Amino acid sequence: MSLLDNTILFVKQKLENAEAGHDWFHMERVYKNALLIAEGEDCDMMVVKLGALLHDIADSKFNNGDETIGPKVAREFLESQKAPEETIVHIINIIENISFKGGNFEKKFTSKELEIVQDADRLDALGAIGIARTFNYGGFKNRSLYNPNIAPKLNMTKEEYKNSEAPTLNHFYEKLLLLKDKMNTETGKRIAQERHKFMELFLSQFYAEWEGEK
Repeated sequence: MSLLDNTILFVKQKLENAEAGHDWFHMERVYKNALLIAEGEDCDMMVVKLGALLHDIADSKFNNGDETIGPKVAREFLESQKAPEETIVHIINIIENISFKGGNFEKKFTSKELEIVQDADRLDALGAIGIARTFNYGGFKNRSLYNPNIAPKLNMTKEEYKNSEAPTLNHFYEKLLLLKDKMNTETGKRIAQERHKFMELFLSQFYAEWEGEK
């Protein structure tokens, strides 16, 4: 089997019991998004594919906030597959620099491949699937749907964002609605605009229903 086939098998097994918003199907959607975006970009396609598949292999949110586990798991796997060291380092850099982290995180690494995978991952946080994932995670954390008395907190530090227990709806303002202006590629920007509009429509309907107006 090829490195790509083995990576898909590894990710499926590793994330078999993962929270639904960060499971194999999330990886698969990000992978598909990345392939679509990469069509219009000059990039190393294998790095894009592996980066998309491994970007959330051990998300710090589910590992007591430890951000070193994902890169470690990815490195051990890629070394076991005898992947070139240059490829391994690139994948590790993608994993370490892809996250939103409150929007105030400064990337310590840049590459066209990171830009593609980051856009692909962010697209999965937008639109219908983004809404579904957001409420799924809120339920996973037993958060309230919405509380009119708790305003969204913008410009959070990385630690504040990581430790937030705010109602699920606040996440739209603290992250999701900010993403369209943070996309890197033209394809990513175009798709993000469409999904952003869908979320605005959802929020309008949500508030109308909350107030008993519709």
